[in-house]
Amino acid sequence: MISLPPHITAISPNRSLLLYPINRPVYTRRHHVQRKEKTTMALSSPKRVVLVRHGQSTWNEEGRIQGSSDFSVLTNKGESQADISRQMLLHDSFDVCFTSPLKRSKKTAEIIWGRREAEMIFDYDLREIDLYSFQGLLKKEGKSKFGEAFRHWQEVPANFVIDGHYPVRELWSRARSCWNGVLAHESKSVLVVAHNAVNQALISTAIGLGTEYFRRLLQSNCGVSVLDFTPRAERGSPHVCLNRLNQTPSSPLAGGSSGGREASKQIILVCHGQSDNEASSNDQPMNMLGVIQSQKTAELLLDRRVSSIVCSSTTASIETAGVISRVQEAAGCLGVDSVPRYVNTKQMNELDVEDIIPKSNKVVASNQPDWLSQLDEETVSTLWNRSGKAWESLIDELSDEDKSNSGDAMVVVGSPMANISLIAQCLNLDKKCLELFHLDAGSISVIDFPDGPNQRGVIRCTNYTAHLGRWSVPITTPV
Repeated sequence: MISLPPHITAISPNRSLLLYPINRPVYTRRHHVQRKEKTTMALSSPKRVVLVRHGQSTWNEEGRIQGSSDFSVLTNKGESQADISRQMLLHDSFDVCFTSPLKRSKKTAEIIWGRREAEMIFDYDLREIDLYSFQGLLKKEGKSKFGEAFRHWQEVPANFVIDGHYPVRELWSRARSCWNGVLAHESKSVLVVAHNAVNQALISTAIGLGTEYFRRLLQSNCGVSVLDFTPRAERGSPHVCLNRLNQTPSSPLAGGSSGGREASKQIILVCHGQSDNEASSNDQPMNMLGVIQSQKTAELLLDRRVSSIVCSSTTASIETAGVISRVQEAAGCLGVDSVPRYVNTKQMNELDVEDIIPKSNKVVASNQPDWLSQLDEETVSTLWNRSGKAWESLIDELSDEDKSNSGDAMVVVGSPMANISLIAQCLNLDKKCLELFHLDAGSISVIDFPDGPNQRGVIRCTNYTAHLGRWSVPITTPV
């Protein structure tokens, strides 16, 4: 067991969690964003870290700014959300749980941890973002009392200053400190239960994203995110992959705000159903599992009115798009909608990536931590440039759609690699970042545009597969 820093306290599962008084630390159209330094701690073995945000709290319900205050507790709904997360993670043999000591996070951790005998560690650095004078205010009070400062918090949070502090910059520094303790712990499977902003910071600092990505990676109440850390042969910093983002107790299409604002437009990335990749032909139809996956995905998408479907020209993508279109247009007879749904479906050649990847790499590509290094520079550049054209075309189409249908969604169907590329394009990353994400066949990923399609997209979730039922990919699949 490693020795713990002074701000981290280890507890047994049956002891009460005591909150020790600790002084709050004080810290004096397209372009690609330069990535920040990732964690540099070398690992000797793979490590999976599962991040969970706490359930709905009383101040969440009231619309009150919590920050790092500790007055709110879980609502009944919040406790139910935590119990669903417990069931989602029931079969994972976590080695340790790190948790924020604030009551709303502590209670969520206790519910999820259940009767496990492994230790719980709580780290004051995992508390929510420090918002100083804003804490305790209703959001409407913040706007009326602080005016311009509150507008800066909403619009340019990375540069927001209050009471002489830069809260988001402080948070990013704190998140890096948290990773030192989590990665140094002698464990292979780690549960971290914390808060919205600090979980965003943990994910961002793990994959090398700076403070400008605050509110770009959504964290819903009891949303589960998974990061895989894999040692490199040269014993440098580990390879980090965001296996999935914000898997929620309810459907990711059920609505809700996106970074505090309602999404006016939405792109839903669907990975086509499974096909027999190992066959000699380049373009294979879906196998039986793929057919089931596409049907399950079409059923989930009934929760949204789909205005258009754009797919690659591969057989599996066309088949998946056809299933989704037929189910959408049958919404009336299925009792889902009283108004007929008409879906415009088209193919986009820029979504085709299969012809770029050499046959020898088709099986391993996007399924292994080092898949990007197995491709030559020319192949990666071609893949990236093609996905950039696809993303620009999709944004143009989304912008041109009738404004009266602002609540509708565009569905994009392609391979996991194509959709990974679109996520990276949405975040204005570069081609070296493609290996930061993982998607499974039949999964969906959701991008919100709360300020319209010509503004920055917010990633609501990635690699969601719970809708596949018994064929879903468990959150706790071993590294």
